[in-house]
Amino acid sequence: MSNYTVESTKVETSDGAKLHTRLFKPIEEGDVKDNLVIVLVHPFSILGGCQALLKGIAAGLAEKGYKAVTFDMRGAGAPIAGSAVDEIREAVGYVSIGYPFGMFASILFGRHHKAVLNSPKPKLFVMGTRDGFTSVKQLQNKLSSAVGRVETHLIEGASHFQMEGPEFDNQMVNLILPFISSL
Repeated sequence: MSNYTVESTKVETSDGAKLHTRLFKPIEEGDVKDNLVIVLVHPFSILGGCQALLKGIAAGLAEKGYKAVTFDMRGAGAPIAGSAVDEIREAVGYVSIGYPFGMFASILFGRHHKAVLNSPKPKLFVMGTRDGFTSVKQLQNKLSSAVGRVETHLIEGASHFQMEGPEFDNQMVNLILPFISSL
C-alpha cells in the first residue's frame, strides 16, 4: 500500500482549454515537507510526451513527503518550461531531465534555452551520456554560459528516451531530493 494519494482534476486555461492534472501528495498533510509543490513537465508531446511518463517520479516524490503536480500540455514540451522559470515568481529552482540542447533542438527551442540559461535560479541538469538529442560536450558548452548555480549529473550509458522510462524513476527521485533540500 502506498503512502501517497492522487487527486485528478481539470484546470481551465485563460483561452478555455481544459488540462488534465494530477496532484500526488502524502496521505497525511502533516507529512508534507518544505511547503513546496514540484511541478513536473512532460517531454515534447509530438514525440510521445504525456503526464503518464511522470507518474513514477511524482509518486516517488510524494512518498518522500513532497507534493508533485503533473499535467498534459497541449502540443508543447519540457523546453518551454525553461521560459517559465523566471516568469513565475514562486518558482525557486529548476530541474531538467534530458533537456534538449543539441543543434536541431537549438533551432526549435533556442529562445527557451536562453531563458533557462539566463535565469539566476538554481538549476540541475540530468542527462544520459548516450542522449540522442544532446551530446555531453553540447551540454557542457551550453551550461558554461549559464547564470547562477548550475549542477549537472550524467548517467553513464543512458539514452534520452530510456531516462523517461520507469527503470530510472527512483534514480531521478534520488537526484531531485538533495537538490530540492538545498533550495
